Amino acid sequence: MTLVLRTTDHTTEPAPALPVPAGTDPLLQLQYETQQATGPGATRCLSHPHELALGGIPVMCSACRARRDWLLINHGRNVWIRCRCSNQWLEPEISRADFDALIDSPDVTNYPTIEQCLIALGFDGVFAGIYLK
Repeated sequence: MTLVLRTTDHTTEPAPALPVPAGTDPLLQLQYETQQATGPGATRCLSHPHELALGGIPVMCSACRARRDWLLINHGRNVWIRCRCSNQWLEPEISRADFDALIDSPDVTNYPTIEQCLIALGFDGVFAGIYLK
């Protein structure tokens, strides 16, 4: 699965890459690997088990007709909604500020890739048609 981002006229400087720790110190390596992704290039995912209503209209998956149990994916200013059946769409009604307001837990799990995140959270299509929460 490849996350496709919509391009805009607005260009930004890429976030500077974190320096890879030199040497073989395992504590420095662990600290580097567990740092939270930040900056404009960071992609964040949030599981949202409840129904979503945008402008008073409930969100429904166009592929499987699900009404709850979503994964919200934030990259830059854009937010995508993903269903358990692996259907995904850009949702312009949800801003980055709205996404940030939904985050209520300080517990963060970092995944090396978006694909590993989708598999770990069950949004890769394996649980299509099933509400897990």
